[in-house]
Amino acid sequence: MPGARDRAAARQALTAILTAAAAGQFPPADGNVTILPQPSGRDAGVIAFTGHAVVFADTDPAWIAGQLPPDELSAPLSARFLHALGERLGTRSHSVDVLTCASALAGPPPAGLALTELTGGAGREHQRIARALCYRDDVRAWQADGGVLLLGRGVAGRWEVAVEVNDDRRGHGLGGRLATAARHLVPGGGPLWAQIAPGNAASVRAFLRAGFRPAGAEALLSPPGLGGTMAE
Repeated sequence: MPGARDRAAARQALTAILTAAAAGQFPPADGNVTILPQPSGRDAGVIAFTGHAVVFADTDPAWIAGQLPPDELSAPLSARFLHALGERLGTRSHSVDVLTCASALAGPPPAGLALTELTGGAGREHQRIARALCYRDDVRAWQADGGVLLLGRGVAGRWEVAVEVNDDRRGHGLGGRLATAARHLVPGGGPLWAQIAPGNAASVRAFLRAGFRPAGAEALLSPPGLGGTMAE
């Protein structure tokens, strides 16, 4: 298992890749795969950019490389590889998500969207928040009329957002307004990331309206019994 120095180095390397991608500077589209240890004991997975993938997992790099034919750009996010990696780690991949990013916005959220921050037991009782606490650190949540907004630190300490809109309020733009509000609330000025199930077209459209830009695709691996997309 990686030691503290390996974890710190992996976190630093992955943070550098994500920070550059958030600024529009992506890894070279050279068909290669960057292999790193996990930045934490919790976070393992694959991030695919255009023509380049990053695998972060606590297993033999030579084994990982041997599972990925060099002429198959889609191999790192293939069901075959994710299953094999999950079997090796004792984890499983639940979905391949669109990975999006947006910069922070100055000032308070736009007027007209009343947000009440949830604290203590009131927040932990909400199903979406309880799930986020399994995967994210420093989770904060806000209740709106018809929805919930969450922020938390995920992979390599990046800030991630999730929104949930009540069934009876869908189709009226609330998801996009919540995602926009998150850009005003992200601590430290961003960048802010969101993983979205590609089949959830309504959520994809909401985040695009809020200014989030596709950066790549991502599959995270978690212990059996845990799962779900943060921004879905």
